[in-house]
Formats: sequence, C-alpha cells, structure tokens
Amino acid sequence: MSVRKVLLVDDDAAVREALGQTLELADFDAVTAGSFVEAKDRIRPSFEGVIVSDIRMPGRDGFHLLDYAHDQDADLPVILLTGEGDIPMAVRAMSAGAFDFLEKPCAPQDLITVIERALRDRGLVLENRRLKAQLETGDPAARMIFGISPQSETLRAQVRAAARAGTDVLVRGARGTGISKVAEVIHLSSSAAKAPFEKRSSAGLGRDVLSELWTACAGGTLFLDEIGQLPMDTQLALLDFLEEGGARLIAGTVEDLGQAVEAGRVSAELYYRLEVMPVRIPALADRPEDIPVLFRQYVAQAAEQSGLSAPEIGEDVVASLMARDWPGNARALMSAAMRFVLGLGEEASGDEALGLVERMAQVERSLLADALRRTGGQASAAAELLKLPRKTFYDKLAKYGMKAETFR
Repeated sequence: MSVRKVLLVDDDAAVREALGQTLELADFDAVTAGSFVEAKDRIRPSFEGVIVSDIRMPGRDGFHLLDYAHDQDADLPVILLTGEGDIPMAVRAMSAGAFDFLEKPCAPQDLITVIERALRDRGLVLENRRLKAQLETGDPAARMIFGISPQSETLRAQVRAAARAGTDVLVRGARGTGISKVAEVIHLSSSAAKAPFEKRSSAGLGRDVLSELWTACAGGTLFLDEIGQLPMDTQLALLDFLEEGGARLIAGTVEDLGQAVEAGRVSAELYYRLEVMPVRIPALADRPEDIPVLFRQYVAQAAEQSGLSAPEIGEDVVASLMARDWPGNARALMSAAMRFVLGLGEEASGDEALGLVERMAQVERSLLADALRRTGGQASAAAELLKLPRKTFYDKLAKYGMKAETFR
C-alpha cells in the first residue's frame, strides 16, 4: 500500500482540527503541528509524504517553513494555504518553489486533489532515488533484482546467501520469473564473478557437450535451465563432474523436481544435492506492489534499446497493470513495457501520433533488438532466429544504426 502521509501545519487549532479530520476521512495519514518549531523535527529528506502549511503564522511563517523544507530536500512538496486572497502572495509562494497554493477556506476535494498529485510526485522522486542507489551500489542483487516488496527483499537475501555459500544451487520459479537472470546474479555476487559463466538449456544436452561446457567454465559457473529435462545419462555424467569439482552448478526449474524424482526422470542424488541451497523466485501475483516499479524499469530499458523517448506512465496505466494477474510474470510485463514504448497494445497511449510506416519501423527495430538480446549479441544466430539472410540482417542493423556487440 502506498504511503499517504501529510504533515499539516497551522497555528489555528480549530482550522487544524477541521483540516486534519478532512484528511483522515480521505484515508491520509495526517500528522498535525501548530507551528514551524513544532513541525521542523519531522521535516527530513527521508520524509515520504507532503507538507501542507498555513502561510501567516506567528514567529516563523509558511515561507520560512518552505525554505527550511527545501534546504532539507529540494524535492519535498510543500502546499501553502492562506486566508488573505492575496494574489501577489500566491505568486511569491509559487516562485519560491511551493508545489501549489490554495486559498482558505478551500473545498475539501480541491485540497485532496492537490495532495494526491503531490504524493504521486513524491513517490516517483523517492522511487527514482532508490533505483539510483541500487544502480550505484556494488551489490549485484540490489542492482539487478528490482522490487520493493518483502518478497523481493527475501529473494535478494537468498541470492546473496547462495553466492556466499559457494555450493550448487537450485533456482525455482514460475515461467517468466527470470530464472536465468537470477542465476547470473548469483554468479556475479560470488567470489567467482570474473570467472566464466555458461548457460544452456538441459533439454537434449548430451554427455560430450556437457563435458565441453564443464571445461569451458572451469573456476566459474555452469547454469543449466530446466534441469528436469536433462537426459538421465547426462545427469549421471553431471554427478561425476560435480564430484570432481572445477566449476559450480546452478540449475533452474519451473517444475516440482520432487515429483520428477518419483517419476524416475531426475536422479535422486542430483536432486538432493541441489536442494541444499534452493532459491525461490516469487510470482508477480504474490508481490503486486512490485508491478509499477518493474514496469517503469522495463519501460526505461525498452526506450533505451529502441532509441525512443519513454512515454509518461500515468495513473490509468498503473491501474490497468495492477488489475491484471500476470501469469506470464516479469517476461510478460517486459513485453507490455516494450509495446507501451512502441505505442502498441492496451497499455499504449498516443497511437494516433505515429503513422503506419513509423510504427512498423519501430516494431522491426524491436524485433531485431530482441533477437540480438536472446542470442547474446551473436548476429549470425540472431539472423537465423529471424529467418533472415545474413546480408539482409546486417542491412537492417545499419538502417537503424544498431550494433550487435552492444547486446553482448
């Protein structure tokens, strides 16, 4: 649930009580103060809400409070109130950096509307600060696993613990939750971060190929996705490699491996070895508060990859996202973000601003970028994935100013 904290400052006890009741009835968490001195200790850069203050107060007035608040945090929204009906004062308030200015007595709905807008702005500022802090930290789990929910915090803690342990790991999650990404974060968080990291699908993987992979990632990590699909003879060879050491195994699965063991498709020895260090990725349905955070991050990434400006993400878009179940999890949300940036799909806005040629060009560019991401920047493999002749593929890259190596 979003923070709805409001610091209300007014020296008139009757007005303060009436406004406080109005805010509480509108489901705001109202904290009241009768003066600047009483309010100042609550005004900090970490304050997650907004400030509503009368201008004319004995001693330190609302303008002094506004200056003090912006000294603490230049982005802290301050809404100023006055009963004077003084236009020059309103102009002064706005030029001094007030978020808005209202005349008392103001209609409750007008006050609520302004506060709602200020809280949205405050929430975005604080969220951007959190994301920037994550990007600047040397902690890959904080930098690469997004989300503000307790479940996301637990996932980051599990990733760090698995990285420190150095044992083989089993990463579990529903389809689309990003199992391979979490596996890579575990590797990057470990002491072997600079050593090789290889990832392959387990389906149809033969003993000879496994041997080559194990050798290639010596001192590093081998990630095998859908471990339950690894052929039984290859599982036995894998157990031999694990006994010999030389590399670390991270396995991924969307299925219940315990049932696969009972069905005879997975070696019990391999399963119990992996179960020592399990990491579970929560589904989006279990952490809905992460949906807006992830969507904004994916929109920024999609805009950068497609060379477009990121559209504004309005309240209606967020409400639409939150109303959906997202059975496809992060992968589906990522696709929705790309469609949003391209002006396609139900989350899109402003489709009419682009003509058919421009929209088709954006889609083509998006498909090229997606193929390069999926193949790790290997142009030949990406061309094959799109069923395009290599020359045609390179011509299209040149057309959009794209370089395969930027996707590696």
